[in-house]
Amino acid sequence: MNPEWEARADLVVVGTGVAGLTAALRARELGLRVLVVTKASGADGNTRWAQGGVAVVLPGEHEPGDTVSRHVADTLVAGAGLCEADAVSAIVADGPDAVSRLLARGAVFDTAEDGRLARTREGGHSTFRVVHAGGDATGAEVERALLAATRDGRIPVLEDHVAVDALRTPLGAVCGLLVLDGAGVPGVLGAPAVLLASGGLGQLYRATSNPEVATGDGLALALRAGAVAADVEFVQFHPTVLYTGRGARGRCPLITEAVRGEGAVLVDATGERVMRGVHPLEDLAPRDVVAAAITRHLALERGGVDDHVFLDATGLDAEHFRARFPTVSAACLAAGVDPAVDAIPVAPAAHFACGGVVSTVDGRTGVTGLYAAGEVARTGLHGANRLASNSLLEGLVVGARTAEAVAADLALGLLAEPRAALVPGLPTAPVADRDLLQRVMSRYAAIGRDAEGLAVVGSVLDLSTTNRVLRTRALVEDAALTLAARALIAAAAERTESRGCHVRTDFTDRDDARWQRSQVVRLTPTGQPVLADPVLVRGAA
Repeated sequence: MNPEWEARADLVVVGTGVAGLTAALRARELGLRVLVVTKASGADGNTRWAQGGVAVVLPGEHEPGDTVSRHVADTLVAGAGLCEADAVSAIVADGPDAVSRLLARGAVFDTAEDGRLARTREGGHSTFRVVHAGGDATGAEVERALLAATRDGRIPVLEDHVAVDALRTPLGAVCGLLVLDGAGVPGVLGAPAVLLASGGLGQLYRATSNPEVATGDGLALALRAGAVAADVEFVQFHPTVLYTGRGARGRCPLITEAVRGEGAVLVDATGERVMRGVHPLEDLAPRDVVAAAITRHLALERGGVDDHVFLDATGLDAEHFRARFPTVSAACLAAGVDPAVDAIPVAPAAHFACGGVVSTVDGRTGVTGLYAAGEVARTGLHGANRLASNSLLEGLVVGARTAEAVAADLALGLLAEPRAALVPGLPTAPVADRDLLQRVMSRYAAIGRDAEGLAVVGSVLDLSTTNRVLRTRALVEDAALTLAARALIAAAAERTESRGCHVRTDFTDRDDARWQRSQVVRLTPTGQPVLADPVLVRGAA
């Protein structure tokens, strides 16, 4: 294929979220030529929707007795035995410097009366260590500051261009991307380093906190390029997404768990406390515990009659609530709910992919020239369940570390020359109908899975997919969702236990003797996702 246009850089970054923009800014500081590409606009990523904040232990601004070690310990507990302790320690320890750099770039965080950064507490945290901005608009402020710094740094951002496939040398090194513009015109971005910072895959499910761009594109591209993925069966469902009626579709407003950190509690239609006696932290238990408890409560205690519970914040000061949670307040009022007098209807919805492309804390994957950071990556930080507000932290830390790794790899001559790339034609891939895929994934592969249901998903996908040339953004996205779904159900069917975000109704117990390990997924030469040797988790180092 002859692409109709071409551009070159030292580093191409896919995505305009916190990880991608942080990496681009740091790479520019290190003297690299950087190009950022996004399939939508620069402001359309998932970062802007992050409400809670950044979990970090800042020197001189932390709760008495809080330490980096305590933050590490809370992360390991939330990860349910599958975190990599060295990765957790490295990322959490780098958090204070990363947040300080963000503040230096112009981000404005909320302050307390003493002038220090205000802190809140979220599920799974043993203390108040989550710093926030705009009350409950932390992601929006982080995105604003990073986009402004990108413009000030004159880093080009190529909008409305979807990454279709990696360019590779005959030896398999990645050295650029094949992309399509909004009109479907193909082009080539040549670069010895490509960073995938493309976010998650919430659109696998009918209801999600994610925007419409979260379709797993980076995961699919990396697998096709020869990288491996791990922990893909662990998709975190946020326990409190605003319930807007049966059959809700697409992005649903998030009700940050900082609301529970301020004292709100979960109740059912009769006023019974949902989390009482379930976990020592009750309403502030880790997200997987709360989401699963809500699901069990609805299925068992209420006989499956209801499909949502309520978050009761009526005991909180109404004026403080509106000031502290302006985004939540606006979303509730738009739905006809006044949190000052009404309990907020909520239900779990797909939120965060804990697994992804296997990478180090410096963003390196097992494929030369291919890097990954943010939600698309599996660094070992999250394990089987993400600790609240560790995602922005990870993006800030790993984004900067990845830029430094790219600069080092370039200086050492470890990366390929883009002129050696083989320019492929537009790939052909299996594509399922998105509505059908979302319906079967939501019914059989969300919270509460069993062997029979997972087999149903596999059969439906096998019967309903057709091979299509990926000549439009929609086809690229639907092919990515199809591949992500197949990878997820393969791993979920094999893991015959319940752990973290992965809840099996036919294997309800956690089995450390057999399953305290990650599962790795790779593609066969024919493009089918299969489970691989777990040692490949370390193969990215």
